[in-house]
Amino acid sequence: MKWVTLISFIFLFSSATSRNLQRVARDADHKSEIAHRYNDLKEETFKAVAMITFAQYLQRCSYDGLSKLVKDVVDLAQKCVANEDAPECSKSLPSIFLDEICQVEKLRDSYGAMADCCAKSDPERNECFLSFKIPQPDFVQPYQRPASDVICKEYEDNRVSFLGHFIYSVARRNPFLYAPTILGVAADYEHALKSCCKESDVGACLDGKETAIREKVKKISVKQQYSCGILQKFGDRIFQADKLAFLSQKYPKASFTEISKLIHDVKDVYKECCEGDMVECMDDRAELVNYICSKHESFSSKIKDCCEKPIVERSQCIMEAEFDEKPADLPSLVEKYIQDKEVCKSFEAGHDAFMSEFVYEYSRRHPEFSTQLILRIAKGYETLLEKCCKTDNPAECYANAQDQLNEHIKETQDVVKTNCDLLTTHGEADFLKALLIRYTKKMPQVSTETLLEIGKKMTGVGTKCCKLPEDRRLPCSEGYLSMVIQDMCRRQETSPINDNVSHCCSDSYAYRRPCFSAMGVDTKYVPPPFNPEMFNFDEKLCSAPAEERAAGQMKLLVNLIKRKPQMTEEQIKTIADGFTAMVDKCCKQSDIETCFGEEGANLIVQSRATLGIGA
Repeated sequence: MKWVTLISFIFLFSSATSRNLQRVARDADHKSEIAHRYNDLKEETFKAVAMITFAQYLQRCSYDGLSKLVKDVVDLAQKCVANEDAPECSKSLPSIFLDEICQVEKLRDSYGAMADCCAKSDPERNECFLSFKIPQPDFVQPYQRPASDVICKEYEDNRVSFLGHFIYSVARRNPFLYAPTILGVAADYEHALKSCCKESDVGACLDGKETAIREKVKKISVKQQYSCGILQKFGDRIFQADKLAFLSQKYPKASFTEISKLIHDVKDVYKECCEGDMVECMDDRAELVNYICSKHESFSSKIKDCCEKPIVERSQCIMEAEFDEKPADLPSLVEKYIQDKEVCKSFEAGHDAFMSEFVYEYSRRHPEFSTQLILRIAKGYETLLEKCCKTDNPAECYANAQDQLNEHIKETQDVVKTNCDLLTTHGEADFLKALLIRYTKKMPQVSTETLLEIGKKMTGVGTKCCKLPEDRRLPCSEGYLSMVIQDMCRRQETSPINDNVSHCCSDSYAYRRPCFSAMGVDTKYVPPPFNPEMFNFDEKLCSAPAEERAAGQMKLLVNLIKRKPQMTEEQIKTIADGFTAMVDKCCKQSDIETCFGEEGANLIVQSRATLGIGA
């Protein structure tokens, strides 16, 4: 069966209103999960999401090859809809998809050790397969759109096949991107086509829109992988606490009961998406979005327009919607959580419920804080109550809670202000240089290339967040820095850096950023011998583009600090000034190579002397 017959995207993109995705109660028994999901999603969407699932696991497989696997799963789904008691119908959806993958002929020839996953039992088998997914793999080319003079005709003549190939291409290059997002991106691409095909220069029009779509995919993918990483590393409780803070900020008018229900359902959907179970991810996210839209007035004034979009576009629209304005009449929390002399009774009677409501109430009043800061404040308050409720006079003990909680706020605000002032005053180059010095001293074991990459990402965070209004700087800065740190911590798991980094990565989600900020020089680090070969001076220092020359200077700086992490700002400046003077002098000479040979040797001697490193 050809893939062209598998998908009808009319439901996905043409309808102004969504079809009914109401499902039977979540806790009802289903003899057959595949039949249940097939009935929920209907044939067209089920097939599209099945293709996404297979493309993300089998990234080397051709479009036509995956279409055969999709047909097998669809045939089974239809069989189970007709008779839920039929053999194989009671299997879980992940088992059905992985069984199909494990039956692929010559799986080992194409995927090597991944084939060994088939010998494992579920859920270990799925975890094994997930470990072989490769983001943006070299063997998969980015989406290649047809030539400008034929693309509109191809789309109009065979819209279903055209969009099917687009979805396949996006899925195999982005194996962790959630299915609802991929279908939403396809909707964006179709809107771009409809708009650009009316223009005289179709190619130029699509270039701009494709760039925006790629950036959107990149941004969403980073956030989704971050969420999955936090859920996997810190578990349900921390994940739900973080989402509780965020959703309370976003929907400050919603009741605690509604937000609590939402948190539980959000966690379940993320688990399915993170585990690669894209059919259930798609179905349950659609149900969750429909629930929010059925009560949109209770949640937010910002999502009404989103709820009028087709179901696939609706989900992303709601996620990207602005925070709603907080109610104007919210009372101060001081009376309930600090001045009330009976706080300990409530705290001890229902610890988790009490703290959850504190996070909810605090978050809805403070959209200008990051969720991590809110969780630090909550942890500080919880620790204080645990201590005070054991004393003879608890109320007197926690009377100064406000001052103690303000310390967390001040620390974070100071870090943001200091870094934004540095960036604004001295510019990106000096800001990057300061970051490289700071983080090379903290983790000199990390490769020079990786340190430069981390430094550039952190500089990007500063550039993005420091120009925002004051009330958005902090959540932007700490939110994106947390993603950079999470990526660093993920690498730490496979290639341990040092004990300090390991501690900061594993000890506390909320305190990760302050932990890294406070981290000092690694005292256990043993520097490698001073190697003159790390000074690679040649005419490229004169002829290379400015960005490349700057990168070369930064790498030299990192390599020097690796040889002596305790080096002072003054020593760094002395060597950097010597390097700049050498380059300025030699690039003006007729015999550049000879000059670099002589002046470079002098710089090496001077650097040794400055750092106190013997020959």
